[in-house]
Amino acid sequence: MQPLAERLRPTSLDGYVGQLHLVGKNGILRRVIESGALPSFILWGPPGVGKTTLARIISQQLKRPFHSLSAINSGVKDIREVLDKAKSERFFNSPRPILFIDEIHRFSKSQQDSLLGAVENGTVTLIGATTENPSFEVIPALLSRCQVYTLKPLERSDLEFLIDFALKNDEFLKQETVEIVENEALLRYSGGDARRLLNVLELIVGAAEQGDAGSPKRIDNDFVQKTIQANISLYDKNGEQHYDIISVFIKSIRGSDPNAAVYWLARMVEGGEDLEFIARRLVILAAEDIGLANPNALLLANACFQSVRLVGFPESRIILSETAIYLATSPKSNSAYKAINHAQSLVRQTGDLPVPLPMRNAPTQLMKQLNYGNDYRYSHDFEGNFAEQQFMPDDLATHKIYIPQNNPAETSILARLKLWWQKRYGYCVLA
Repeated sequence: MQPLAERLRPTSLDGYVGQLHLVGKNGILRRVIESGALPSFILWGPPGVGKTTLARIISQQLKRPFHSLSAINSGVKDIREVLDKAKSERFFNSPRPILFIDEIHRFSKSQQDSLLGAVENGTVTLIGATTENPSFEVIPALLSRCQVYTLKPLERSDLEFLIDFALKNDEFLKQETVEIVENEALLRYSGGDARRLLNVLELIVGAAEQGDAGSPKRIDNDFVQKTIQANISLYDKNGEQHYDIISVFIKSIRGSDPNAAVYWLARMVEGGEDLEFIARRLVILAAEDIGLANPNALLLANACFQSVRLVGFPESRIILSETAIYLATSPKSNSAYKAINHAQSLVRQTGDLPVPLPMRNAPTQLMKQLNYGNDYRYSHDFEGNFAEQQFMPDDLATHKIYIPQNNPAETSILARLKLWWQKRYGYCVLA
């Protein structure tokens, strides 16, 4: 039997709940759909607000072929196969097929690049769905070819409507006699996610006992809490809990708690989470949160990722556990993360500052006459393999971007920097 959320998935805009600013009577997306001139676009919003459902409704309403890919388990080969199939569906003036890509922010640059030609020449109309800001996660070339529509979290009235609708219209739930005495706990556990709300509702109704003499099943906050906690191992790897648990897992390691790290790892493993997804997050964490305090952390995290790919389940859970414990108990530093953020901010503020003349490449005689590369000092010709000279643009000559933090490894780094760059680091203290 399909989950309740699937059984109740609407098939028309009139049955779609929420997002009135987009699909209401005067909503911008509804007007676009009704015009038939559908551009490629990206739906940006939190989990469970109807991104996939909306894409399917649009396809059905416009009678267009619909192809769907998930960025979690699709590669460039899968994209090319779908695009080839879409090309074969084009006849004369037939409408463009729709290519829906769930979690498009998980696609690499090369995967996103592979979509450009098909979007630009009209092979497909792309609809992407993402929970992350597309300005940061979608490559500019693809983003410039797409509209972006922002979906809002469902309001309390939307969630209450869904509960009532499910109880009255679902082929299984409407056979039950149910009284919702209190709904605060139901709404809280849903986290504003319609899919999760409906799945929790189905669980609660199934667990409730019929009252005496045919009286209704009574559902209150206390019963919801007890039932959910008794089924706490439930793990919706495509919904809100997916994001909550990976978040607390990463925060546990960042906070140096190996016990919590392994516990939340076990929750994900038991819930069937993609182990490569966990390993990728550990690689990011090793660079962002441990960094130069222990450079071996990134090596181990990368080895973990490769090993998980090689070994597979169930043995790879041991590799993940070892890595999570190592990272949680390692000294921490986010100095490299802060440095690149600072540097990018400087670039945006100061623009394209010129490269100092001594540092410029001089492959032609004219460039040499213009003093390109003049006065450059080859470091290995000097004692200690160091010669003080200016590599930064003139306007930023003494600017510090990297600030070492207070751990044994970076204390040693700071000592070297003070020896080499007295003017810049002579009075620097550990962050």
